[in-house]
Amino acid sequence: MSLEIILFDKTLKPSEKPGLLSKILLENPQQLNELVVLALKARDADKGNCIEAIEHATLSNPGMATSECFYLVVESLTARAPRVKWESARVIANVAGQFQGRLDEAVPNLLANTEDPGTVVRWSAATALASIVKLKTPLNKHLFLH
Repeated sequence: MSLEIILFDKTLKPSEKPGLLSKILLENPQQLNELVVLALKARDADKGNCIEAIEHATLSNPGMATSECFYLVVESLTARAPRVKWESARVIANVAGQFQGRLDEAVPNLLANTEDPGTVVRWSAATALASIVKLKTPLNKHLFLH
């Protein structure tokens, strides 16, 4: 099954989609950018499924993340939908080590999300920030001031 078919299949339960999508990504990491393109034009629920699938896949294989993937999750930190925000932060927590030179793109929105009314959004943002702090980058000086 293709990523697009799974994402838009009405016979699948929404909770099944991220698992199926992440399985495809782990078996075929080269398809990650295809899922990123789908996510960029998807409505919030489908975008959340895409990013959750990326989160599951990058938890097992952080090295599969691409620049396009990182761009998607950084931009999604400002989404309206809480699920999109928290899944994006979780991906950043998984892949921070691969994108140390670009973490400054994510930090302002992660800091803003630590004050979000949603508990899971705040928790996920804090998890991503903790992953960044562990890397001991020059960003730590800025983060310790907050």
